[in-house]
Amino acid sequence: MKLSIIELGTVEPGTTEADALADAVKTAEHADLLGFHRVWFAEHHMSRSNASHHPEVLIAYAGARTHGIRVGSGSVLLNNYSPFKVAEMFQELDALIPGRVDLGLGRATSGQIIDAALRQDRGSRPVDDHPERVAEVLAWLYEAFPDEHPFAGEPLMPSRTSVPETWLLGSSPNGYALAAQLGIGYSFAGFINPLAAAGALRSYRNEFRPAGFGLERPNAMLAVNVSVGADEEDAQRLVASAKGFYARLARQGTSATLPTADEALAELPRELLEEPTSIVEGAWPRFVAGTPEQVRSTLDIMIEQSGADELMIQNLIADPEDRRASHTRLAEMYEL
Repeated sequence: MKLSIIELGTVEPGTTEADALADAVKTAEHADLLGFHRVWFAEHHMSRSNASHHPEVLIAYAGARTHGIRVGSGSVLLNNYSPFKVAEMFQELDALIPGRVDLGLGRATSGQIIDAALRQDRGSRPVDDHPERVAEVLAWLYEAFPDEHPFAGEPLMPSRTSVPETWLLGSSPNGYALAAQLGIGYSFAGFINPLAAAGALRSYRNEFRPAGFGLERPNAMLAVNVSVGADEEDAQRLVASAKGFYARLARQGTSATLPTADEALAELPRELLEEPTSIVEGAWPRFVAGTPEQVRSTLDIMIEQSGADELMIQNLIADPEDRRASHTRLAEMYEL
């Protein structure tokens, strides 16, 4: 089983965004040494808890400081950008870091104000053209425009024979269809929508058809929030920050900050403190936490039920040393 990490540039309470970005790169270096397959950087704008705003910046920096691990975006929010710009930028990253760059594509709203600030044309209403944008990115990367298309015959880098590995990221039950139709990798955010994860990944595998964009067979990834403690009490302490953050997010929106474990334990109502962190009566949890053995048992069931080829690990552990300790226990558990 391949294990990977999604890095948010988590801002530890009492520190700065610069500290968080330095910690994000340190996490990438640590994951490289542990044998993780890839590290992806998120795109979050105007977030008080995450400093990873533009994944391509961190990809370039982390790629220069690592040796074997793949580096990528989780994800570039394609609704905000020109497909040409995204394709050209990641083709250049692939030239700088050959054979290790992933282009994860997604879409999301960052709120009315930020969405407007990111748009070049603020006078028109946004159009939901996500499938067309994804297809155009692939056409640029693979020189796959029809002969009669005005962009045909215009390679991004004529000397390059490789392209970044392309993925579609989603969290809704219907998002798998586009990835299956285009024949690219698909990553499902199980920490956002755990109840739909297994069905979406199975449907993607069943409907996948090669389309000349790098894959001959499906590549299914399950993204899960995981906290691995030294013991069960430690695990519940570690996962408290994630539970506390989502509770704050529901109340405060993007102004929410990440609580320390102690702050979260003091703030959370009993029902959230006791929210399951393993599979109970067949229902997947939002957060997986426990000892290495407990976490392995839960993840193995998720892998079996979803058919995932790879696990992408998210966590919102406030202390970066605790975060990396959890990654170490996970790597040892799967004998990376």
